[in-house]
Amino acid sequence: MTLPMPEFTPITGPRAWIGQDMARDPARWRYMLTPNDIAELETAARTYLETGRNIGEMTAEAFPLPGMAADLGRLRDDLINGIGFRVLSGLPVQDYPRAVAAAIFCGIGAHLGRARSQNADGHILGHVRDVGARADDVNARIYQTSARQTFHTDSADVVALLCLRDARVGGLSLLVSAETIFNRFCALRPDLLPCLFDPIATDRRGEVPEGAKPYMEIPPFSWHAGLLTVFYQRQYIDSAQRFDTAMRLSKRHVEALDLFDSIANDEQLHLSMRLAPGDMQFVYNHAFLHDRTGFEDWPDPAERRHLLRLWLSVPGDRELPACFAERYGAITIGDRGGIITAHTRLHAPLGD
Repeated sequence: MTLPMPEFTPITGPRAWIGQDMARDPARWRYMLTPNDIAELETAARTYLETGRNIGEMTAEAFPLPGMAADLGRLRDDLINGIGFRVLSGLPVQDYPRAVAAAIFCGIGAHLGRARSQNADGHILGHVRDVGARADDVNARIYQTSARQTFHTDSADVVALLCLRDARVGGLSLLVSAETIFNRFCALRPDLLPCLFDPIATDRRGEVPEGAKPYMEIPPFSWHAGLLTVFYQRQYIDSAQRFDTAMRLSKRHVEALDLFDSIANDEQLHLSMRLAPGDMQFVYNHAFLHDRTGFEDWPDPAERRHLLRLWLSVPGDRELPACFAERYGAITIGDRGGIITAHTRLHAPLGD
């Protein structure tokens, strides 16, 4: 275990933002697509779809965006080195067949990085919606329910969402900075910080690579190559305690995890936003946690909340600690992340 420094000095820089400050300045993180942007995206999508290739095979070369190239380069840099998230707004998804919306989303993703599998079946395009799964099912994924999630990270460098349809009530997107959480620990309970650098077990929820344990042993906080990296999903930490061989959580561990959750849920510290249809949100996963409030959906299935999701591995990103190989398989920059098992085949299901 390598701690940042004995005195736990607070971290400064663009990632250590406060949610209420970001809420007052949306121009820092929201970009409205121009008519030229939209025309270029539509042309590239329809040209790609005419080839008959699976969207899961998307590459930047197959989805040329010369007019947006500079903006997308700045977006990638801002995710890795800047404030760590961005929302692109104004895509008229209500006018598109599902395949066109998915191609545009995957095409933008291909210019930022390489899409990764989000489950054992090799889906590089995820569908975030309530499918009737139970939040208390230890093998269920929380995003397949309407329940409140908890602040967590995913298994990729960048997590992206495209909103196709919003819920009737609720379903707000929440973001919080890991560096801000760390800084608040420094101020409130620095004595508990070492607990968050221990190899706490996180449940794999049934998606277990061959030869691996049914849980991962990755600390919530890691200090590596001069940067703080976060890996966190409290529900999966708690459910991993069902395995006899997992490290037992002490009272101090539980106290530290409870404080972590309390800080993340502070309405002054996290940013809350409603993603409208056509909004694309990109979040840097190694320095930020995301969440979603519970929601009530529309009675008509055709109107119910539905978001598409991408996990991206991004060139030029930070190094990760060796323990992240438990989740990512490999930690090679630009070629890491996702969920890979023996029968994984990468593809992009469009859903119904």
